[in-house]
Amino acid sequence: MTGTNLTGATAVKFGTTPATKLKVVSAKKATATSPAGTAGTVDVTVTTPGGTSPTNTADRFTYTGTTPTITKISPKTGPATGGTTVTITGTNLTGATAVKFGTTPATKLKVVSAKKATATSPAGTAGTVDAPPTPQTASPTPAPPRPRPRLPRSPPRAAPLLAGPS
Repeated sequence: MTGTNLTGATAVKFGTTPATKLKVVSAKKATATSPAGTAGTVDVTVTTPGGTSPTNTADRFTYTGTTPTITKISPKTGPATGGTTVTITGTNLTGATAVKFGTTPATKLKVVSAKKATATSPAGTAGTVDAPPTPQTASPTPAPPRPRPRLPRSPPRAAPLLAGPS
């Protein structure tokens, strides 16, 4: 962030939530890591020994609703040796940084659009992997009963996992 009188900053808040990793670079520049938030716009404030910055239109930060969802994968089968390019269809795929088949990361990831990405399947053990149509952003969760796609897998059985920016 840029401004004036940032020397001695002791806190940065995104809305009412404190930021982490505050670093004052100069009297006119500081950096901080945004905390987790919900979709929407918040004011960013900086606190120094001289007080807290007033809010204005230049200090606004927008959290986006980027929890990815998977609605379809294609193809649904591939060799255990890996190397299959799998098209992932869903929502909020922009910014995805990883795809996992079970617990094994894809060997390549290309985000095509907010609704489409491709990933190359890693080598794994022959068998099925759950692919529930619900958001998967942290630890995989059991899928509701449904026809199971067939992909290479590594224990434990889990859905492809998309991770977005934190």
